[in-house]
Amino acid sequence: MALMAYNRAIVLSNPGFPALGVGFSGSLASSRPKLGDHRFHVSTRTSDQLLSSTVTLSKGMRTREQEDKVSSQFVLKAIAYACKVPTTFISELTDSEVPDEYKLQFNEDQELEQLINGEICFKVYPFSSDFSTAERKIILPGSFNPLHDGHLKLLEVAMNILGEGYPCFELSAVNADKPPLTVSEIKRRAMQFEKVGKTVIISNQPYFYKKAELFPGSAFVIGADTAARLINPKYYSGDYGRMLETLLGCKSTGCVFLVAGRNIDGKFKVVDDLDIPAELRDLFIPIPPEKFRMDISSTQIRKTQGML
Repeated sequence: MALMAYNRAIVLSNPGFPALGVGFSGSLASSRPKLGDHRFHVSTRTSDQLLSSTVTLSKGMRTREQEDKVSSQFVLKAIAYACKVPTTFISELTDSEVPDEYKLQFNEDQELEQLINGEICFKVYPFSSDFSTAERKIILPGSFNPLHDGHLKLLEVAMNILGEGYPCFELSAVNADKPPLTVSEIKRRAMQFEKVGKTVIISNQPYFYKKAELFPGSAFVIGADTAARLINPKYYSGDYGRMLETLLGCKSTGCVFLVAGRNIDGKFKVVDDLDIPAELRDLFIPIPPEKFRMDISSTQIRKTQGML
């Protein structure tokens, strides 16, 4: 429960802000006598810690209201502890009501392993010194192998077009056609953003309809080549209706795509050159080529550097 709540919390929070997931379940006193124990379970999850506690109460010692009070105070104390803030709660547990506690600490590598395995949905490296409270995220997804000036300039232009939002890059640790990135490779690519002071999100979703669910209301910055793939039924098992349904689902989350011109099959194309269905045209916002055109790619850079 705490893990599910934590994933929900990081989806709702702004990049760079800490998130906390809390789980609670209990079997407390009721109007009818219980055959089993009176007890409750509390768990908290942060980026680096999972703490779970089980408390068995002395049966028949308290009313339902009193057991509610004891368990509520324990939950508040657990939240305060997870947030590393001092607490003034006085425990009303007796000496025999000793919590059974289970604690796990996570380092960065373990957290990334959890991300790759699908336990957590994303991790943020908030290298930017600018903490925005803007609800909309302006996200430039990519492999960033390597990060280059074209990426940085494109996100800057997207920010100028939209005027407001939290700019960040997004790297998926999971690829639709290749094995997942290793922990060391994720860290290597993430460290590129520390050098330039930009926030990067590491997710485990390679598909845009899943990214839209993770980051509702966001603006994704993509190239015309990516936009062309998004509207191509070929990538939906040849099913035009499935393509339309999937992208309308993205649209329903409040997401949009800012599209920059790119070379496609040897020709420079912009979003207006694509055959976008009428129902989806307002989903794609053009980035005028006079504001951004940079014919450079990570693949070309790797070839030049002999990395391929």
